[in-house]
Amino acid sequence: MKNCNSCGKCCIKYSDGALDASEDEINYWEVFRPQIAKYINNQTIWVDPITKNKLTRCPFLKESETSTIKQPHYLCDIYFDRPDDCKVYPTSISEMLNDECEMIEIIDLKDTNKAQKKLDDLMSDSRPAWYRPH
Repeated sequence: MKNCNSCGKCCIKYSDGALDASEDEINYWEVFRPQIAKYINNQTIWVDPITKNKLTRCPFLKESETSTIKQPHYLCDIYFDRPDDCKVYPTSISEMLNDECEMIEIIDLKDTNKAQKKLDDLMSDSRPAWYRPH
């Protein structure tokens, strides 16, 4: 299993309506990160602050200066305050395969239980304390 290469596939795929934020997260953003909270409307995250229309992409996903046409790289402008849904991703090998995650390697497919353990170890610093891996 490779480290994340910031390809942005997960952010692009899930930021257009497949993410949720808890009431605690939203309350935190409203108090401490109003620049995030302005993109929330009626518990729905990533809406246009003016029109209130749902955005098709996370407003905090930015293309990196190291991006190329062949290999795009992305950065999260709210990385430390991103939704918990983002913090726990990826959760499983099957999810990674489905999403064409670039972290997974062919060798990981030979023993998916071992690969899952490797994934959980790799993600342990990113995932919230309440998260319980598979």
